Amino acid sequence: MDETRTRFLAAIAKQLPAERIAEAHLFAAIRQGGVESGVAVIALEQEPVEEPAQEPGADGPALAATESAEALTTDDVVDDAAVGDSLDSADADVDDRAADSDDDSPYASADETEPVVAIAPAAARRYVVCTARYRHTLKGPDRGKWEVTVMEEADAPLLTVDAVVRGVQRRSGDLDETVRLSGDELRAALPVAATP
Repeated sequence: MDETRTRFLAAIAKQLPAERIAEAHLFAAIRQGGVESGVAVIALEQEPVEEPAQEPGADGPALAATESAEALTTDDVVDDAAVGDSLDSADADVDDRAADSDDDSPYASADETEPVVAIAPAAARRYVVCTARYRHTLKGPDRGKWEVTVMEEADAPLLTVDAVVRGVQRRSGDLDETVRLSGDELRAALPVAATP
């Protein structure tokens, strides 16, 4: 890693908590008119949220939710009588169609009363997405001037961050590969003085 990128990472670590950085994508630097500039996309772990402490003996809504979940049994879920007589005609139609169907179907259920449980997909873990930009003046009266800005842009899963980075690279026609660093790689690349 070159000196400019190391300096850029150190400047990012001064503005963002380095221990929360999950990954960083560094785009190739651009030199134009005596100024070099670069961009990075950083994914940060969400800031931990502390649960409010409950007083001893105060059960609150958590206990009520637990009690209502315990009171609801599988019999309550599949009991047609509790739903009402309006399902009787629909059940008769289903029974007629089931009798006409092929019993050798691999999808036929051995037990018609067995409830079907849908499993919700796990929500993708979201990260705070930040962009960092540097501008380094190489020529002219402001030679040596170094500016870095870091802005929080959104929150998204890592797969989305990767897809956006590839899309930006493809649209820009940049032939240089974007450098992807994991959080551990980024922290290892920081100068010793920049680490917290």
